[in-house]
Amino acid sequence: MSTVPRRRIGTCGPEASVLSLGSWHTYDRMDFADAVALVRRAVDLGINLFDVGVYGFPGHPPVFTDVLFSAIVRAAGIARDDYLLSEKLWLEGYPEQPLRDQLERALFRVGADRADLVVLGDIRRADLDLRRLAADLADLEAAGLVGCWGVNNWSATSVRTLRDHALEAGSPGPQLAQLKYSPCRRSIPDGEPFAALFSEGISLQASDVMEGGILAGRATPTREIGRDPGGIRDQIMAAAKGLAEVAADLEATPAQLCVAFTLAHPATCTVLFGVTRMRQLTDNVGALALLERVGAERLRELVEPFWADRDAVDPEGP
Repeated sequence: MSTVPRRRIGTCGPEASVLSLGSWHTYDRMDFADAVALVRRAVDLGINLFDVGVYGFPGHPPVFTDVLFSAIVRAAGIARDDYLLSEKLWLEGYPEQPLRDQLERALFRVGADRADLVVLGDIRRADLDLRRLAADLADLEAAGLVGCWGVNNWSATSVRTLRDHALEAGSPGPQLAQLKYSPCRRSIPDGEPFAALFSEGISLQASDVMEGGILAGRATPTREIGRDPGGIRDQIMAAAKGLAEVAADLEATPAQLCVAFTLAHPATCTVLFGVTRMRQLTDNVGALALLERVGAERLRELVEPFWADRDAVDPEGP
């Protein structure tokens, strides 16, 4: 029986499960049969959004997690129409490397002919041509290669600028902002600049909600974790013990507390996390019951003392 509800991405995106599975450092660390069973169980629970971007870069060791996903869904008997595929498009080589070329290679690797959602990677250069980028994205939508698109860790101003250019190009514009969000990293998703964008229909996809496992109880993560805006990771590691105590008082796990907190944001359409074990998936799904039992307002009050980036990060975003 499906237990994971769905919310619309933006104003014109598809209905996505409020929990979504990422592939960064997951399937390539798992036994194949275990991965098949996990993805099959996720779909049976109602999870329909899978982020399977290509996370390898020139000069780095080759990665295959997206290629594995194509085999996993086939072995699990999951039809393409039964899940939403989210891809990443990286901007480091753009526009010399056209978006279409990059996307077609990514789709070839994952065995699909379209992406239901595309998320643009971080802006790392001051001269990025947002008008041209918006036009290229509109072309991908018109060609049927992309259903809708969003951005990953952009500033609110850049999101608004890109949206204006997209509307001029005939695209609905970004439907989603993927942002780091956890009880410790709150300044950007909870800030006024993004609140204005959320009020205008852009959705929030919460990512890195457990800080690479630190907030779930792993004091020494065994895999690469994301960037550390504000240089607050030491404070986050210190906060993990207190969050675990709050979770215990609620008869919940720290992971459930983190996921439930991010779901409490009114703009959240989906929370993205990676799991490599069935018990992690089951545990994270339990966050839905925790949120219903405790309530959004109370959860936010309980984790208020652990807000580590309050004065360390500009709410406008990078």
